Amino acid sequence: MFNFRKGWFGFAFLLALFVTVAGAQIPASAQSRLKDVQGHWAQPCIEQLSQKRVINGYPDGSFKPDAPVNRAEFAAMVDTVYHNAAAVRTGSEFVDVPANHWAASAIRSAYKTGFLSGYPGQIFKPAENIPRVQALVALASGLKYAPARSASDTLQAAFSDAAAIPDYAKTAIASATEKQLVVNYPDVKKLNPNQLASRADVASFLCQALGISGGVPSQYIAQAGRPIPATPAGGSSSNRNGEIRGVWLTNIDSEVLFSRANLSKAVQRLAELNFNTIYPVVWNWGYTLYPSKVAEKATGSSMRLVTPLEASLDPSWEVEKRDMLKEVIELGHQKKLTVMPWFEFGFMAPADSELAKRHPDWLTSRRDGSKTWKEGIHQRVWLNPFHPEVQKFIIDLVAEIVTNYDVDGIQLDDHFGLPNEFGYDAYTVEMYKKEIGQDPSTDPKETFWVRWRADKINDFMGQVFQAVKARKPNCIVSVSPNPLHYALPAHLQDWFTWERKGFVEEIVVQVYRNELDRFIAELDREEIQLANTHVPVGIGILTGLKGRAIPLEQIQAQVKAVRERGLAGVSFFFYESLSSWAKEKPAQREAAFKRLFRTPVQRPTMVGSGKPAA
Repeated sequence: MFNFRKGWFGFAFLLALFVTVAGAQIPASAQSRLKDVQGHWAQPCIEQLSQKRVINGYPDGSFKPDAPVNRAEFAAMVDTVYHNAAAVRTGSEFVDVPANHWAASAIRSAYKTGFLSGYPGQIFKPAENIPRVQALVALASGLKYAPARSASDTLQAAFSDAAAIPDYAKTAIASATEKQLVVNYPDVKKLNPNQLASRADVASFLCQALGISGGVPSQYIAQAGRPIPATPAGGSSSNRNGEIRGVWLTNIDSEVLFSRANLSKAVQRLAELNFNTIYPVVWNWGYTLYPSKVAEKATGSSMRLVTPLEASLDPSWEVEKRDMLKEVIELGHQKKLTVMPWFEFGFMAPADSELAKRHPDWLTSRRDGSKTWKEGIHQRVWLNPFHPEVQKFIIDLVAEIVTNYDVDGIQLDDHFGLPNEFGYDAYTVEMYKKEIGQDPSTDPKETFWVRWRADKINDFMGQVFQAVKARKPNCIVSVSPNPLHYALPAHLQDWFTWERKGFVEEIVVQVYRNELDRFIAELDREEIQLANTHVPVGIGILTGLKGRAIPLEQIQAQVKAVRERGLAGVSFFFYESLSSWAKEKPAQREAAFKRLFRTPVQRPTMVGSGKPAA
């Protein structure tokens, strides 16, 4: 309805600054003697605005702080200060604003400069009083504020009556709240959006917009703060009714997946330590770790448990005898563990893999045509996430598991993205040119080029989510990314948008930091706090690598920091390092993990259902 434009810093009040009732201008000396604001909650603000001649009172010396404001008066306020603003549109004749209307000129000017809009049928409704929500929308829109965080989370955090805010106003009210423009008297948590705005209300909004110190008592200024988790009818937030206690099971530097006996022993141990979630790897090194018809068609091999790093082991070892995934699901469920297969490699594959050799057209490249990417000492290539055949392959892998196995969820990794230097293959460049009309930037970090590719991956993530839900509605879609400030610009993985759009239902952010202050700084990032109000957000904690011991003290401090911030839990990377390669004895490590998880708990659930409101 409203489309108020830039310029509220000089916002004037009720025929303000030379615009007065009945055409009588109030002398400046009278502005500090408003007789009906003494003791009013907005008195400091009103008097300061009056002294600055930003607002005026009435000829009888009153201000009438609790009286409403109508649209004609509002237009006069805007025009008084911004009568020299550039016009942004033509036309301004409204059938209900005759030429001799006292505010006709102001309404016409406010419309042309974009501050105000009319209603269908060229109607302006000059005498209609403005609700608080519309006044705030005007202020936020006029100042061109945009929220830095999710509107729904900000509103939920700030207002007990957020549900009453009209959909059209949510973004503007959220941005106004972030800028501390919203003033609520007497209850700072109650916006009363549809209540008529009083003259005192609008004065207080203006004081905040002008940055007038001491004008509004601080206890009435709404604060965005940290979001308040949604509270279901049953009482406490459903994001606090459990804890993720997870661990990744890998086939690198670990033999846990190499036999049913090893799996059985590991699952028994984890259950005794009160873990509740396991993430067994099912896709890495260009192979699946379960019998897969999809992989066999693409690579010639239906399954491979051991990686090429295990040179002493036969690549076909155990292939004919076992279905590792079926075993881990059966064993895990017997111990009431949640089992979520982990697609570790995502779009990445070894450069010498059969997948890469058989499908060179599936690979993307840098601008110079090179395709290999070094991960440590290993040469990798990247499947093109924008290519329809690649997308079908990935969706088919996911769908195969969701359809054929009794999984509780699936988890994607930080490799479900693309290093930003890639995307210059002929297929992607042609797609970009067709959509945008020009070649992509030669700078792989250029903002629009990064955003375009990230958005394409976002769209594909939506397809993956729909594919899962079409086959198994209760199957959880999880992602384990890097922190967003690295994941998005460096790897085009915009997992926060996935969460905002409702494409993921659990996030386990990999925060592999040794220094506690750096670790905590990652936990305190806004996107993690915001996401945690809608889906369970856990933290991936490194428990050690072969040749890199992580002391118990560090692990314990990090778990404590996660809990103190109300996050949903932790997952440890990885199973073998819970006790191996450490300076402490295995028995000491075992006892320490037992103390971390003293009693069994359930996993947390979604705070809501569906995607958060925009």
